[in-house]
Amino acid sequence: MNSKEKRKILLIITFFTIIFIIIYFLYNYTNKKVVYANNSEIKNIDISNAEKIDIENIILQNTKKNTEQIITEEVNIEYITQYKNNSELPKGVIQVLQEGRTGKQQIVKKKIIDENGQEHEEILSTTTVIGVVNKIVEVGTSDTKKEYKITKGCEVYVTSDRVDVKAENNNQSRKKTTLTKNTILKVLEIDGDWCKISQNGQTGWVKTQNIASIYSNPNFIKDDNNKVDFQYSFDMAIDKPSGLSLEQFKKVLTDSKDTNSIFCDNAEYFYYIEKQYDINGLFVAAIGIHESGWGTSKIAINKRNLFGYKAYDSNPYNSASYFDTYAEGIDLIARVLVKYYLNPRGTTISNGETAVGTYYNGNTISAVNKKYATDKAWAEKVYSHMEYLYKKL
Repeated sequence: MNSKEKRKILLIITFFTIIFIIIYFLYNYTNKKVVYANNSEIKNIDISNAEKIDIENIILQNTKKNTEQIITEEVNIEYITQYKNNSELPKGVIQVLQEGRTGKQQIVKKKIIDENGQEHEEILSTTTVIGVVNKIVEVGTSDTKKEYKITKGCEVYVTSDRVDVKAENNNQSRKKTTLTKNTILKVLEIDGDWCKISQNGQTGWVKTQNIASIYSNPNFIKDDNNKVDFQYSFDMAIDKPSGLSLEQFKKVLTDSKDTNSIFCDNAEYFYYIEKQYDINGLFVAAIGIHESGWGTSKIAINKRNLFGYKAYDSNPYNSASYFDTYAEGIDLIARVLVKYYLNPRGTTISNGETAVGTYYNGNTISAVNKKYATDKAWAEKVYSHMEYLYKKL
């Protein structure tokens, strides 16, 4: 048999082999049986540990990611009060040259909640919506200049860039109009820090801090011998001035405990905030004494921040606000207390502003304590300093 015949036989064998294999698989596939085990057979079967594993939990843990949320909010930017000395004004006299206006800032931030449920925030952008305008107050420093007394019947002029004329002599009263700087007015009546004035046939009430007499009163004699019996208690209302004179503030805040002379040198500003914001200046001073240890804390010395303003527990020194002067901090904390803590939302406060009342619980020290400080004994500690100062009168 030659090679050609051998190849022919091999091809035939291969062909039939392939046909056999195909027929075999087709037969087994079409005649496959399903066998079900009875209960007795199942009893002896070993169950795999795979059924004991919480598959859903494993998938959840492996696919769990940080959740992110973009938040846009508007926040108030509180203005700073700048105090400027004026040697042409008698000592202790203040004049408002420019009223402060609160600004608004839009903040876009990303809020992240990580796999452990912890929240983190990242500032993405800040945009000024309304620009802040700082308040400017002139403070008299002259010991020789005559004091110009505002009296009934005298003429006065507006010293600030604007002043609101109220229907009644209180901040909550309806605003009748707004007058601009250097407008001449006539005084009809005086009631404490308010003057009833007339201008072009219209009448209303303005704060005396926004006006000045255009001439001196030669018959005015200042009586330094008048004494006032100051009443104070733990439950006293602190949304009212103490009534102390500038000299009395300097007296009570001159103390050996004030080793850096910070309170002594800035006593006048606790007096000025009373004249402007309807708050007890000794209360504000007592907060500063308590929070700064009579001005000895690092924040007080390096940042001129007597109140730990914006100092967070996680990083108090670095988060605390910095002020160019102690006066700026004293003025700002007084306005923050009046705006957010001491008056209910909607109350008209100084400069025609409206109280936000976010943390309002009442007008006592203990009421402020509820939202101002985590230390439940904060109110008692602050009052102990107030009591100490009052007893020095």
